[in-house]
Amino acid sequence: MDHRLIARVGLSLLCAIQGIATVVLDCNRTHATNPTWTPHARFHVVWQTSTTALAAAAELVLLWSGWVGEAQGFYLALMMASLSPIGFLATCVTRGWFGGALSDANGIQPVPLNVGSRIVKVDLNLVAVVAALVTIGAIIFIYKG
Repeated sequence: MDHRLIARVGLSLLCAIQGIATVVLDCNRTHATNPTWTPHARFHVVWQTSTTALAAAAELVLLWSGWVGEAQGFYLALMMASLSPIGFLATCVTRGWFGGALSDANGIQPVPLNVGSRIVKVDLNLVAVVAALVTIGAIIFIYKG
């Protein structure tokens, strides 16, 4: 199989996972319908979720529609798929500025891991974002052959 096709299929899977997982993880009682969140915060999470899902659909169109050339569609979709994880990392780094947190008491809690003599709490969102960025790097490597 052609390495560019493998990369396009891999990027398609990443885009689909980003779009679907965001809806599944955010449109539920821990986020969008969380009774402890203010209505405005719930509005923002649904807005972000809708935007991410629509972006994923647009990425798939760029990859497979032929509206632009194969390479242009691939790199545009790749750039768009990178925006959400990079935005997450930027928000993670600046969360002290606005009083943000990686998890909520009503949501998915960090996973405690034993590292030597210490217990380190690992946020699963951060793990997913790093995995997405590593995957994007691998997809670029595969595409370039």
